Amino acid sequence: MDKKTSVTIHDIARELKISASTVSRALNDNPRISQATKDKIKALALKLGYQPNTIASNLRTQKTHTIGIVVPLINRHFFSAFISGVEDVAFEAGYNVIISQSKDLLEKEKKIVHSLFSNRVDGLITSLSMQTNEFDHFQLFTNKNIPLVFFDRVAPDLKANKIVIDDFSCGFKATQHLIDQGYKRIAHLAGPTVLNTYHDRMEGYKEALRKNNLAVEDQLIICNRLTRMDGQQAIQQLLALKNPPDAVFCGNDTSALSMIVYLKSQGIRIPEDFGIVGFSNEPFSEVVTPSISTLKQPAQEMGAKAAQMLIHEIENKTTQDYQTITLPSELVVRESSLRNNDTK
Repeated sequence: MDKKTSVTIHDIARELKISASTVSRALNDNPRISQATKDKIKALALKLGYQPNTIASNLRTQKTHTIGIVVPLINRHFFSAFISGVEDVAFEAGYNVIISQSKDLLEKEKKIVHSLFSNRVDGLITSLSMQTNEFDHFQLFTNKNIPLVFFDRVAPDLKANKIVIDDFSCGFKATQHLIDQGYKRIAHLAGPTVLNTYHDRMEGYKEALRKNNLAVEDQLIICNRLTRMDGQQAIQQLLALKNPPDAVFCGNDTSALSMIVYLKSQGIRIPEDFGIVGFSNEPFSEVVTPSISTLKQPAQEMGAKAAQMLIHEIENKTTQDYQTITLPSELVVRESSLRNNDTK
């Protein structure tokens, strides 16, 4: 046999003196074929270097058994743990996963989503970039009834399943904790509030202040991209105020860490002089000094649930009432905000 020629099921059938249909059934684990015959056929297929024609198969079945995931940043623990949860479920269900990151850029997100649509993924799981304020690229999927699941940062008005946490409650819990620790002027560093996550966390922060008869001051609220540099610039801006804050609830752990580094360089003690709570429970938040109080999201569970919802929708192809599932979060209290050990 010419090694440059692709091996077909007919070649395998000829060598074993059986029908091509038997080979096909065996390679697809048809229960009508005995295990001994399956083993013999699969062993020869491997020896000859047989590669199934997935393109032809996909055209016949109208399925690629591939799902796409688009996340803002793969190197964030929350998103990588989420992806792990998706992959565990997808692998068990026989689906491949294509993973892409938007780098929190709308234009890159649009190109990725268009590419996944053109490559006919069976469904898409996504969390919006920080810049996303339009949704036509996702409507490519909804208009064709291709299953779509949003998580964390969601498009509230699109017809799709969504997996979130209660961000309002997170903002409230973080701020209330700082108040309980005796901090009086609490600032908030938020991401773009066009996104539901940051808007709702800010509203929770404000509600905690109001409940405790503390003023909500615009000068104590800063919105940016929550990078390391953004965190450093924000804390410098806050400390330069005539009446600076004595604590900050940060929209992520990266900005919280950069604030801690700057505060320590200025001789400001944490938590004695200044309290900080982050968000996401990045692995570094537990090992830095001081360790960072933060909000923990059930990332892997969210990923598993998103994959289950998507695959169910792919395989059942039924019109359904779309759900928004809210999973619990946890306030993890560590050194950066703990002035009163009795409240840990």
